[in-house]
Amino acid sequence: MATATLRSTAMWYGGLGLLTAQVARSVALPPKYYTLVVREIEIMGVRSLAVAATAAVFTGMVFAIQSAINMARFGAELYVGPLVALAILRELGPVLTAILVGGKVASGITAELGSMKVTEQIDALRSLGVNYVKRLIVPRVLASLIVFPLLTTLADFLGVVGGMITMVVERGADLYAYVNTTTYWVIPRDFLTGIGKSVFFGAIVTLIGCYNGLSVEGGTEGLGRATTATVVQVTMGVIISDFFLTKLFLILFWPVTAQ
Repeated sequence: MATATLRSTAMWYGGLGLLTAQVARSVALPPKYYTLVVREIEIMGVRSLAVAATAAVFTGMVFAIQSAINMARFGAELYVGPLVALAILRELGPVLTAILVGGKVASGITAELGSMKVTEQIDALRSLGVNYVKRLIVPRVLASLIVFPLLTTLADFLGVVGGMITMVVERGADLYAYVNTTTYWVIPRDFLTGIGKSVFFGAIVTLIGCYNGLSVEGGTEGLGRATTATVVQVTMGVIISDFFLTKLFLILFWPVTAQ
């Protein structure tokens, strides 16, 4: 049992790596499906705005309340603003956006490509000589590289604003002091770190969804299993990759701190 599990896991990672290589090779090949990229941007981005915005606002508000209560014990409530902003810009914004939006996007991709696999539409594209990777997967990956940083930027802004409103309304903080302290301690590198992560998260989420869709077997029952597995794998992929990306960006942007 353990050997079979290890074998299937290795095959899954190997297949995902091969698909990534195929996508990288197919990006430069003609034709250019710009209209499909725009369509995927609308599907991934515009339809996910409500999810990303709602999660960001309430995350910022909750984090501000919790931070204020605990930091007030040490007389450091003035630094709640920088704490909330740094947490959201570096971690909570990109990670929560990738998990929530990514689960929605990736499961939809798996369901769509899995349906095409079950109904032999992908085999039909192959028989017609169409590069199905270029036609079906590359536009989704390119769209995710645009959508996820934009959604993360929106989530960062709303999360920081939500925390600020909570502190001003609930805790009676001075708005000018809150903004001044936050802008003093938060630098552009903090924002760019989260945006850099979101690019990788977008690629990971999309590739997992595409690979699971193309690997569907067993008809509609297999499609259901693949869609459920996609949500779990996307969540784990984002969380695990976040650790390594954090280490990488610390080495690149904060070499002294990383040591």
